[in-house]
Amino acid sequence: MISITNLTVDYGGFTLLDNINLHISETDRIGLVGKNGAGKSTLLKLICSLQSPTSGQISKPAGCRIGYLPQIMEHHRGKSVIEETLSAFEEFHETEREMDRVSAALASRTDYESREYHRLMVRMNELGDSLSMMHSEQPRVQAVRTLCGLGFREDELERPTETFSQGWNMRIELAKILLRNPDVLLLDEPTNHLDIESIEWLESYLALCRSSIVVISHDRKFLDTVTNRTVEIMLGHIHDYKVPYSKYLELRAERMEQQRAAFENQQRMIEKTEAFIEKFRYKPTKSNQVQSRVKALEKLDRIEVDLEDRSRLNVKFPPAPRSGDVVYKGSDLTVGYPGKVVFSHADIEIRRGEKVALVGRNGEGKTTLMRVINKELDPLSGTSALGHNVAIGYYEQNQEDVLDKKKTVFATLDDIAVGDIRTKLRDILAAFLFKGEDIDKPVSVLSGGERARLAMAKLMLKPYNLLALDEPTNHMDIRSKDVLKQALQAYDGTLVVVSHDRDFLDGLVDKIYEFRDGKVKEHLGSLADYLYRRKLESLSELERKEDKVDAGAAKGSAASSAAKGGAAAKAGNNNSIEAKEKSQAGGDIQAKGRELASTQTDNRGIEAARGTADTKAHPTFVSKEERKLRQQIDKLEKEIEAKEAELKSIEARLTEPTPEDDIMKLTDAYLDCKSILDARTAQWEELLNKL
Repeated sequence: MISITNLTVDYGGFTLLDNINLHISETDRIGLVGKNGAGKSTLLKLICSLQSPTSGQISKPAGCRIGYLPQIMEHHRGKSVIEETLSAFEEFHETEREMDRVSAALASRTDYESREYHRLMVRMNELGDSLSMMHSEQPRVQAVRTLCGLGFREDELERPTETFSQGWNMRIELAKILLRNPDVLLLDEPTNHLDIESIEWLESYLALCRSSIVVISHDRKFLDTVTNRTVEIMLGHIHDYKVPYSKYLELRAERMEQQRAAFENQQRMIEKTEAFIEKFRYKPTKSNQVQSRVKALEKLDRIEVDLEDRSRLNVKFPPAPRSGDVVYKGSDLTVGYPGKVVFSHADIEIRRGEKVALVGRNGEGKTTLMRVINKELDPLSGTSALGHNVAIGYYEQNQEDVLDKKKTVFATLDDIAVGDIRTKLRDILAAFLFKGEDIDKPVSVLSGGERARLAMAKLMLKPYNLLALDEPTNHMDIRSKDVLKQALQAYDGTLVVVSHDRDFLDGLVDKIYEFRDGKVKEHLGSLADYLYRRKLESLSELERKEDKVDAGAAKGSAASSAAKGGAAAKAGNNNSIEAKEKSQAGGDIQAKGRELASTQTDNRGIEAARGTADTKAHPTFVSKEERKLRQQIDKLEKEIEAKEAELKSIEARLTEPTPEDDIMKLTDAYLDCKSILDARTAQWEELLNKL
C-alpha cells in the first residue's frame, strides 16, 4: 500500500534517517520502536506529507485515506464534545448534500431518455453506494459509542471542549480519526492520556478495524496486543521484524548475539591468516600459499555488527535543602471548578522525606490536587498550606503548554538559570542526552520524549526539596523510565508523583493516596502493600469502573460494532447486544462468511467461511443449479488462492527490494493484483449468498 524508498532526512549536518526502505501493506499492524529522538514521529509526519525528506520517495495509492494522531496537537475550541466529534463525518454529510442536489435535478427533468438523465441516475447510484459503505448507522450513534468507549460519560458530551484537559481533548481527536475509517492509521503514543479501561477499549477496536496500523508506543502490552510486526529505528537505520514486540526483543537479542559470535570467529580467522602471511611472506617455498591467502582476504565478505545506541540518561537530583517536618497539609479539602466538584472533604498530609503516589482513574482529581499544591488553583473550601521552607519543583503533564517552542534547548535552561549553575548547563543537558548540536535545536522540532527530558532537566537548576511530578514517564522510552526511577529513589527530598505505571511506582513510593468516587483515601506502605490490602492484582483493576464486568461486556461489543459499522443503536444496552450476538451466532451465517472473507486474506479464511456456509442447510438432494454454483465457487477460490500467493510474493519483494527491483512497477503490480483479488472475492461472496 505505502512504499518508502531510499528515504533520507538530514537536519544540518546530522542524519536522522539514512537511506531507509519500508513497505506497509494492507494487513500490517506495525509497532514503530526506538529511543526518543530516533525519528519515529518524523517518519509518521513524512508518510502524512507534513514534512519532506532530504531525498528518497514515499509512494501512496491514489485516494489513500490516512488518519494521523500526532503526539502533540492543537485542539479546537468553541464547540461541544459531540459537535467537535461529529465534524469527522463532514465527507459523509457532503455526500448527502450532493445526493440531495442530484435528486432535485432528477425530479425537475423529464428527458428520461437523454444522456444527461442517465448520467445523473448513475451518479445517484454511486452516491447511494458510497453512503452505505461509509456508515451503516447514524453518525451520532457511532460518535456517542466511540466517545463513551474512550472514557467520556454521556452527560459530558454537551460540555465545551475547552473545559477538558489536553488529555481528554486528545481523546476527542482520536475518536474523530477512528470514526473516519481511514485506510491507514498512524498513531503516535495514543495511550499516553488513556486510563486502563480506555486502553482496553482501543485495543478491542484496533483488533477489529480493517485499516493498516502504524503505532508508536512505549506500552509493551499494548504493542503485543495490537501489532503483528515491529520496526526498530536505531542510529538512522531500520530493522524489520515480522513479530510483535515481546518476540522482537527475543529475536533482536538472538540476532545481535549471532552477529557478535560470527564477527569474533571471522576476526580470529583473519588474525591467523594475517599472521601466516606475515610469517611466510618472504619464503619462496610458501609464496603460492601466501598469495592465495592474500587474495582470499581481499575477497572476504567482512561481517559487520549492527551499531547499538547505548546512550542513556545520567540523572542525579541536587541535594534537597531541609524543610519543615510537614511539607504539605490539606484539611477538609473540597476541590474542583465552578459548577463541578472533583473531590470533597479530603485530609492530606505529606511529611518530609516521604515518597507519595496519587493513583486512581482519570478525572478523579489527581492533577487537580497537584495544581492546588503548586498554588495554581485554590480549593473551593478547606485549608491548603505548604510547610516551612518548601521549594517546589513542578513537572506538568502537558509540556506543550509549558515550554516555549521558539526557544532553543540551551536557551530554555539558560533563561531561567542563575548563579554558578549557568556554567554547568551543557553538562546538565548532556546528562539528558542533549549533546553537540542538539542543544541548538528549537523546542518546536523536539519529540514528546525529548521535551519530557528537557522539562526534567529544568528541575536540576535549583535544589528543590519537594518534587511534584505529574505523569513524568508519559513520553519516555523504557530505559529512560528505569534511570529516572533510580534517580528518584536516591533523591533525599520529598516526592509526590502521579502515574498509572505500576513498574515505575513499585519500589519507589511509601505512601499512596487513592482517588475514587469523589473521595481521597490514604494508604501507608508500598504499592505492593496497597494492592494486597485492596485485593488487586494491578493498578489496572483499580482504574476500572466498579461495574467492570457489565461495562467490559458492553465495551467489547461497542468496539466490535464501531469497527465493523454494526447496527447496534446503543453500546450500553446489554439486552440488544445479547440479541445481536445471538442473531449473529445462530442465523446470520452468510454474513459471517463475508466477514471472514474481507478480514482475512489467506485461504484458511475462505475455507472457514465456505465451511460455515455449507452448514446453513442439509438438503436431501443437490440440484443442478446448486452444483453449478459450487463449481463456480470452487473455481473462484482457486483463483483467489493464486492471487493471494502472488500478492504475498510482491509484498515480500517490496519489503526487502533488491537493486534490480523497480519499486514503482512493483507497486503498480501490487495494486493491480489487489484490485483483481477484491473483484474475485466480491464475486465469491455473491455466489455464496445464492447457496
